[in-house]
Amino acid sequence: MALWGGRFSQAADVKFKQFNDSLKFDYRLAEQDIIGSIAWSQALQTVDVLTQDEQKYLEAALNELLASVQANPQQVLQSDAEDIHSWVETQLIQRVGDLGKKLHTGRSRNDQVATDLKLWCKKTAQDLIVHLDNLEAKLIELARIHQAVVLPGYTHLQRAQPVTFSHWCLAYLEMLERDHSRLEGCLERLNTCPLGSGALAGTAYAMDRTALAHSLGFARATRNSLDSVSDRDHVVELMSCATLSMVHLSRMAEDLIFYNSGESAFIEMSDLVTSGSSLMPQKKNPDAMELIRGKSGRVFGSLAGMLMTLKALPLAYNKDMQEDKEGLFDALDTWGDCLEMASMALTDLKVNEKRTKEAAQGGYSNATELADYLVAKGIPFREAHHIVGIAVVVAIEKGVPLEELTVAQFKEFSDVIEDDVYPVLTLEATLAARKAQGGVSPEQIEYALSEAEQRLADRDTSGLIIRTARLTDLERVESMVNHWAVKGENLPRDKSDLAQSVGEFAVTECEGQVTGCGSLYIYDTGLAEIRSLGVEPGFERRGQGSALVELLVKRAEKLAIKRVFVLTRMPEFFMKLGFSPTSKSMMPEKVMKDCAMCIRQHACDEVALEFHISSSTLIHKETI
Repeated sequence: MALWGGRFSQAADVKFKQFNDSLKFDYRLAEQDIIGSIAWSQALQTVDVLTQDEQKYLEAALNELLASVQANPQQVLQSDAEDIHSWVETQLIQRVGDLGKKLHTGRSRNDQVATDLKLWCKKTAQDLIVHLDNLEAKLIELARIHQAVVLPGYTHLQRAQPVTFSHWCLAYLEMLERDHSRLEGCLERLNTCPLGSGALAGTAYAMDRTALAHSLGFARATRNSLDSVSDRDHVVELMSCATLSMVHLSRMAEDLIFYNSGESAFIEMSDLVTSGSSLMPQKKNPDAMELIRGKSGRVFGSLAGMLMTLKALPLAYNKDMQEDKEGLFDALDTWGDCLEMASMALTDLKVNEKRTKEAAQGGYSNATELADYLVAKGIPFREAHHIVGIAVVVAIEKGVPLEELTVAQFKEFSDVIEDDVYPVLTLEATLAARKAQGGVSPEQIEYALSEAEQRLADRDTSGLIIRTARLTDLERVESMVNHWAVKGENLPRDKSDLAQSVGEFAVTECEGQVTGCGSLYIYDTGLAEIRSLGVEPGFERRGQGSALVELLVKRAEKLAIKRVFVLTRMPEFFMKLGFSPTSKSMMPEKVMKDCAMCIRQHACDEVALEFHISSSTLIHKETI
């Protein structure tokens, strides 16, 4: 039964139902819809729509449904429900009876789908950041291996000046770095929660929407209900990120296709990412790269389609906006697949160093060096440029490279040319001369590589994900906090306490599970404390503790907090992150609130450390 059937005396036509229903694609939002429903049930309890027992019963049923969906997402498609919201509600009612009908109180499918989609976008964007990091790591690895390999550089598809294969890799690394930055910026902007906005005018129940936002892992609640249900900027922005990144991937694919061709023969792509011809047995086709180049078009089309859908739409929600999901899902799936395939293609890439060097030496690519030589002899550059142009014409007529012309022949072009010209025209000299930052000299390549390696090491590309905590993380957080409480490293905390303060927590994920947690508690005076820091046993030494501390400090900085402190038995760990020892007497709020109730108050072996935000040298970004 449709959720809106009371107004109608006749059933919808079957063809209209097929045209109207969205379950066939929005089933992918099942987890997000259930997670949002759990948070909504808790919000309804705070305004006395649900009793505590009713809320717990609903939450247990929703968690059971969540586990079922995670085990078999395809089960949703066996239903004839209109959309994922109808499916979840129907499944809930089957489990808890009429109590399930109370859950939609004060909520609309408009704010529900907006919330579901933002939750999905956050999770998917985090996965895409990992894919970007992995591809960047492959480019850096390839650049390091082939650091000294010379490669011809091209303009207008004509040989121009020699570069190195490492320099080529680092060029695409810069493009991916910008993709990374754009995706992070998009994550930060979409980190607002629409739930509680109702259909368009807000909910009639006076719940705390900020607490609701925090319970779902959002930084804050949206500010305007009308905008909240109408906003699809994050969809367009993610598609835009995907589109521009696919431009970069397509350009890299085109380069590799050209380098892999028989005409260039600079590289040989792995058998793992190439295919053969059904007719010509000698062929080895770079299909992976051609597909990346081809798939860029469908991503571009998704963005154009979404922009056209939104153009001139009146406020607030309109059914047109149902068209946001299929294009978004396809664009981000395609982007992720292409990032993975590009990483695979670079893994076993073979570079023909002899061939690349021969090509770099051809095409009179050292002509600019000869012009610079003449400039060093006092000839104005424009005149030097003309002289070298004539010399190139003569060398072409003689069928020799510039460096094989004799001094006598050179002097026909300019009397200032002497024997000292030949060292200038070597391939090594040509590369070494480009010493300015960003150039191809060995020193600059080494600098750029080292900087890139450090940049990736600082943000950890091992697959670690760090994000704000969600209600569904509570069981794992409780387990870790109380594990370390038993060992005397943390204060114990029960699940209800953790549920109320879930917005204070950040968690890390390794291998698909939550394996680290920490919280930032803010006192009335503006002092903040890092609490409940812990890592799952067996997952130590992966940078999770450092990542959590750095994120929590950055969070304090955004809140204009000047001092963050911690009480710990591991002061060395925090001191490496910029904390310095301080006196416990400098933290009266802490002493009054917690320490006064501690049984070890007079035999405490914890050390107090503090971090001054104004002198922060910690992380440069926050991963939401």
